[in-house]
Amino acid sequence: MRLSRYFLPVLKEDPKEAQIVSHRLMLRAGMIKQQSAGIYSWLPLGLRVLNRIQQIVHEEQQRAGHIPVLMPTIQSADLWRESGRYDDYGDEMLRITDRHKRDMLYGPTNEEVITDIFRAHVNSYKDLPLTLYQIQWKFRDEIRPRFGVMRGREFLMKDGYNFDLTKEDALHAYNRHLVSYLRTYERMGLRAIPMRADGGPIGGDYTHEFLVLAETGESEVFYDSQITDLTFGDREIDYDSVEQCQAVLEEFTSRYARTDETHDEALFNQVPEERRRSARGIEVGQIFYFGTKYSEPLGATVVGPDGARTPVHMGSHGIGVSRLLGAIIEASHDDKGIVWPEGVTPFHVGIVNLKQGDNSTDSACDAIYAELQARGLDPLYDDRDDRAGAKFATMDLIGLPWRITVGPRGLAANKVELTSRRTGETEEMSPKDAIARLEQIYAPVLGLKAQDR
Repeated sequence: MRLSRYFLPVLKEDPKEAQIVSHRLMLRAGMIKQQSAGIYSWLPLGLRVLNRIQQIVHEEQQRAGHIPVLMPTIQSADLWRESGRYDDYGDEMLRITDRHKRDMLYGPTNEEVITDIFRAHVNSYKDLPLTLYQIQWKFRDEIRPRFGVMRGREFLMKDGYNFDLTKEDALHAYNRHLVSYLRTYERMGLRAIPMRADGGPIGGDYTHEFLVLAETGESEVFYDSQITDLTFGDREIDYDSVEQCQAVLEEFTSRYARTDETHDEALFNQVPEERRRSARGIEVGQIFYFGTKYSEPLGATVVGPDGARTPVHMGSHGIGVSRLLGAIIEASHDDKGIVWPEGVTPFHVGIVNLKQGDNSTDSACDAIYAELQARGLDPLYDDRDDRAGAKFATMDLIGLPWRITVGPRGLAANKVELTSRRTGETEEMSPKDAIARLEQIYAPVLGLKAQDR
């Protein structure tokens, strides 16, 4: 991508309507445009990050054995009447009527639709366990949408649903999701803490929210500081192993960590005082086990080993895909702009030409651009005829993790500058070495093997 041909409508001034850092920076960096309250168009830069996040979610869901589907955004009210939730859900549900006067709704969640799919096609316990998931747009008519994509009315969400014969099997699915979520968030450069939560309108006896600590978080959280030292890392997990998944659940949930809705002051006081923490958190996902809450009223049953029909045990598991952009920015920014983690950055590196129109710098930038692409990296080349300060400011604002700066003085010594956005450290090296360094940095993110290229 060359900036002279790209659509990147950056703003120099802070938008007045933006109340928090992520909303302000997403608007300034030309990632989104508000169309109406809580509803946004995703512009090219924002869409690239959204796609990166979706890719990670898909990969980790399928690594855990979950199968992607795609359900409609518009649902029949009749299904929700079957489950008993149509009248209970409240004003957040956008209710509509089609031309045939049938009651419809814009789906805020998909338990009813997925259960209807299951009951139509699955008949035997031999087809279990089964977990289906989607990444789809949803709508909740928030009374006061605010904070940009953090609390919008239309949002992109991954929602998954497990179907199991027994409660024990369903709790293994719960644990499996917890493991896959830990991997997902860490790949995005986030430390998301699983916290005991409230089931809300979805229901469920077992539920954990995943929260990213941030000053602008909507939830007050209480936790044992030891939990912030835990990382999943690159360990390999057999998702079919009940023991391994249970061990991870115990490791990450045995210490006190709760939202304000489930906070227990007496239990919290049992944590050593020097480890007690309270903070704000941003919810980026939640997992539920709710047993037969939906399968019984909707008739989602299978023939069991004894030949009798039995309702399946279910759970639902969500990740706020579009909300994650805001959460990542809230957790990773400075006074110059966004600082993207390598796993979700819209472009892997920015190339800045300090003397556009000079044959040597133009040729060197073109060569670096082509070689980076050949090695599986996505560069953004600032080839605009603009002053260096403006180019650096744009790169800092949009937050690419790395920048290669090419100028005639450095090229005379076969040197370019490689700069880390996070630390600000700059190192001079040959173009060849800079490309090799970037390939090495991104190898764990992209699965690249330098020796094979």
